[in-house]
Amino acid sequence: MATLPNPLPKLASDPSGRSLGLRLPPGRLIDATGEDDPWHEPLLWHADKGAAPGTWAALGSPAARAGLLPVLIDLGSDQGGPQNWDLMPGETSYPGDHDAEEVLAEFWGEDPSEAWPGLADARALVADPDVRATEVADSLTAGPAWFTEPHLALVPARRSADIPAAVGWSGPVNHENDVARLCAVLRSWEDRFGIRVVALGFDVLVVSVAAPPTTLAAAESLAAEHFAFCPDNIGQSAPYTLSGYARRLVGERSWSFWWD
Repeated sequence: MATLPNPLPKLASDPSGRSLGLRLPPGRLIDATGEDDPWHEPLLWHADKGAAPGTWAALGSPAARAGLLPVLIDLGSDQGGPQNWDLMPGETSYPGDHDAEEVLAEFWGEDPSEAWPGLADARALVADPDVRATEVADSLTAGPAWFTEPHLALVPARRSADIPAAVGWSGPVNHENDVARLCAVLRSWEDRFGIRVVALGFDVLVVSVAAPPTTLAAAESLAAEHFAFCPDNIGQSAPYTLSGYARRLVGERSWSFWWD
């Protein structure tokens, strides 16, 4: 995968991040993968203390200027923190090498009962994408049942959509082995719907949405993309139909995805 220079190794000798223009709380560098040997450089840093409202705003913007993008990670699941997630950076390609529509059409084609409907139209922004990301991040610090122990993490990535690929996240492995292909879709959603990757769990992804569909017709078109991206969102969660799922997307400020 094509990468930017990684600022994280500097934190090994400078834990506060002052050399990067940061004031970080105590935290931990993660280089663990599913292989016997650790990755050759840190994949992410995360704070030791759980995130609270305001944490994202306080650290996220300064970190972005240093080449590090914020994401909340869940340390409270049965699988533990990211050091136990079987991260696979060595098996991850580059999101820019994939076409979002080709990826979605391929997944859709696994169920040939209907023709692929094509990409949904872009929507108008109703909020600044980075402000919306802050709002959603703050809401997640309350610890919903499926995201119980959020901690702020910093990841070296070109854009928010690339965060899962940058760490070699394996959450969707039962659906797609190379998460960069899904990141290509996230890039397209960045452009069309103003999304930002806000949170990662062992097998959960949450994005903020600054340009959500505002009509049921627009949401139904988008629901097809969500089904191709993450079939478990519809197949294993009520209301179990695309039309029922679409109703939940109208005006929604965040989208969450879970892979079995």
